[in-house]
Amino acid sequence: MKKWSLWFVLFVVPLYALDQLTKWIVCENLPKGRGVIVVPGFFDIIHVRNTGAAFGILQGIPVSWRTIFFLIVTIAACLAIVFILTRQGAEDVFLEAMFYLVIAGALGNLTDRLRFNEVVDFLNFHIGALSWPTFNMADTYISIAIIGIFIRAFVKGNKARSR
Repeated sequence: MKKWSLWFVLFVVPLYALDQLTKWIVCENLPKGRGVIVVPGFFDIIHVRNTGAAFGILQGIPVSWRTIFFLIVTIAACLAIVFILTRQGAEDVFLEAMFYLVIAGALGNLTDRLRFNEVVDFLNFHIGALSWPTFNMADTYISIAIIGIFIRAFVKGNKARSR
C-alpha cells in the first residue's frame, strides 16, 4: 500500500469520521441555537451554523457562489497538499501529519457545505463575556495543523541558521 493511502486510511478517515460523528450528535440532540453548559463560565456545546468561512467571513455571498467557491478552494488545497507531500524529499512524519490534518478538516467542513450549505459548529469557549468564535472538530484539525506547520518552519529555520 502506498504511503499516502496508508495515511489516508489510518489518519484522515478516522478524523473525518470523528468530525462528522460529533456534528451528527449535535444535530440530532440540540436544536439550532440551543446549547448545554459543560464547564460553567468557560465551555459550552451549542448548535450553531456558519455560512461563511473562518470567523464568519464571506457570509454575505449567495449560497450557490459560496458552495462553488468552497468546493474549488477545498479541492485546490487538497491537491496542493498532495503535490507537496509527493514532492517532499526527506521523511518528516510530523509535517505529513499536519498536512493530513488539514485534509481531514477541509473535507469535514466541505461535507457540511455540500449537505447543509453551511458548517455545523458547536464548541464554544468563553471567559465571562469574552467568547472565542464557536467551532468544530474540523476547524480544530486545521488550526492545530497551521500551528504545527509554523512551529516546524520556525524550528527548521533556527536549525539551518545555527549551522
